[in-house]
Amino acid sequence: MQSVGCAVRTEPDAIWSAEQAAAASADFAELHAAHGGVLWVAFDPQLARCGLFFCRDSVVCELTPPGFSVRSRVYEYGGGACCATEQGVAFVNERDQQVYHLSITPPSVGAASAANLADSRAIAAEAECRPAAPMNNEPQALTARFNCRYGDLSFVPAWQALLAVEESHEGGAAVHRLVRIGLNGKREVLVEGADFYAAPVADPTGQRVAWIEWDRPHQPWIATRLCQRESGERTRVLVGQGSDQALQQPRFDARGRLWVLSDKAGWWQPWCVDGGTTLYAEPYDHAPAPWQLGGRTYLPLEHDELLLTRFEEGIGRLVGCAVRTNTAVGIHGAHSLGGPATPYPKTERLLAEGFTRFRSLAADNEHFYCIAAAPDRLPAVLAIRRSDGALQMLAGGEQPLSEAQLSRPQPFSCGVGEGERSHGFFYSPASTGERPPLVIFLHGGPTSACYPVFDPRIAFWTLRGFAVLDLNYRGSSGYGRAYRLRLADQWGELEIEDIRAAIDALAGDGRIDAQRVYVRGGSAGGFSALRALVELPQLRGGASLYGVSDPLALRRLTHKFEADYLDWLIGDPQQDAERYRSRTPLLQADRIRAPVIFFQGALDAVVVPSQTEAMVEALRQRGLPVEYYLFAEERHGFRQAANLAEALRAEHAFYQRLS
Repeated sequence: MQSVGCAVRTEPDAIWSAEQAAAASADFAELHAAHGGVLWVAFDPQLARCGLFFCRDSVVCELTPPGFSVRSRVYEYGGGACCATEQGVAFVNERDQQVYHLSITPPSVGAASAANLADSRAIAAEAECRPAAPMNNEPQALTARFNCRYGDLSFVPAWQALLAVEESHEGGAAVHRLVRIGLNGKREVLVEGADFYAAPVADPTGQRVAWIEWDRPHQPWIATRLCQRESGERTRVLVGQGSDQALQQPRFDARGRLWVLSDKAGWWQPWCVDGGTTLYAEPYDHAPAPWQLGGRTYLPLEHDELLLTRFEEGIGRLVGCAVRTNTAVGIHGAHSLGGPATPYPKTERLLAEGFTRFRSLAADNEHFYCIAAAPDRLPAVLAIRRSDGALQMLAGGEQPLSEAQLSRPQPFSCGVGEGERSHGFFYSPASTGERPPLVIFLHGGPTSACYPVFDPRIAFWTLRGFAVLDLNYRGSSGYGRAYRLRLADQWGELEIEDIRAAIDALAGDGRIDAQRVYVRGGSAGGFSALRALVELPQLRGGASLYGVSDPLALRRLTHKFEADYLDWLIGDPQQDAERYRSRTPLLQADRIRAPVIFFQGALDAVVVPSQTEAMVEALRQRGLPVEYYLFAEERHGFRQAANLAEALRAEHAFYQRLS
């Protein structure tokens, strides 16, 4: 591309259009090794639908029957929407939230089985895609409780039944339970009484069941309990009686030992509960905050080995390693005690190098499997040969841009507060020339994170001469418990300090034009963007995508999972009323000086349209340039490719008029 001011205005659409960026928002989830192959769920933005796929002997087949989409809405954010059974696969249908079972007839091995799996584009061209079961193999409904939703499915062979989290909407209230659902459709309540449940698993014998539970006002990344029930016994709390740790992802290994991720030592780390040992102290998170059910970021393997992913300064690594015991201090864990600069111990093996985020880990006798992302390609389903680490791409992984067109993430960190640092990833514009304008991306959550992977939206901006900062402000996950909990009572203030410091640091280094800085975010990120526009008059403009403009209005309407979250993020509405007033963008609209563009889904039940429209009207009454786009069929988080493209084009045009 040529210099800024010429090529960026005429060439980008031929390289990477808004439509291409929207189509590239396709993604994978829910990966399982089963039936001699691999199952996964793929989201298609063109259809706004999640399909179920099966790959065996290099033949990729879609299993989803017409009219079905695989997605759970438990806790609104879902997760754990499918699992393999001995006969096929169980899944949650998006429309009615009921559980169905589909038998799998293995596909015949055709010419596609000889395809080179190392080249995902060849697979897309050569792999035969057809139903893996006869057309008359209709899904069997296992539940018919239409006031209920289901998620976090797992299959227990000893029972020939599923474990699941059930969300029942009864008289305007949501009640959560753990249930057993037989393949014959029989349902049995196993555990109830806590406010929330997650990650139910059974040991190989089916005699022990473990799960995570927590009660209001906590969130699952603040304080949870690891519980267990054995046949004929009452529920026991194994870990987490206090509120000093958050536990997630219990797992039984092949020997029946129970593992869990605990952050009591400051980081989410694997711990063998049955070993009666102390957590090791190496500073890495091995999971993100569990906003969704069904996370699998580590696996206990045979022969005292682990497969796990971890975040090193926000960058994901996939590691195969032996369980290590430090007899001097009684530590039984997956790593040595060295800090981040310590060389990897000989018992560790880095896998799939070049990829920087890993999810949905699975394994069989010959391969490890995962969903992986990298800075230069779309998400991929990977098969990694256990014997030598050889890498195969089963789906995805396309590289849509050449190296010259691609802006790679550069780790970013700057000082904030008293001896603290904020983190993120900086993307230079693809073209060179004058100091570029900057778009700051603020993730939702807000206890979520951004990752150094190919983001089609970021590529859209950098190809048009914008620099991008993907900011993991204090409160983001992936940097330890203390960093994650830093937002307590500080939401709407702390991340604004981080934005201000980041602008100063990047401008001081000559990497951006400080007079042309824009801030954008969705949901909680939209709130932070509006708060930044209130507090930082140097901003040129911003965008709120279904963003929170009135926290108290959100608190009155929000769902059970987040019902107490604002009290933790900001404070008690009565005792801290002035704090709410000062941090409510709607009440501070008179302080916003920069133009704003808004995007909203008409069906959004989290941030309802009236909240966004009140903010739009408040700014218009002051005479500010404001644009508002309402999408009739979108909810909280846009899914339809046409709407994603329209929003991207409109936001770019809006900033162009302001530059």
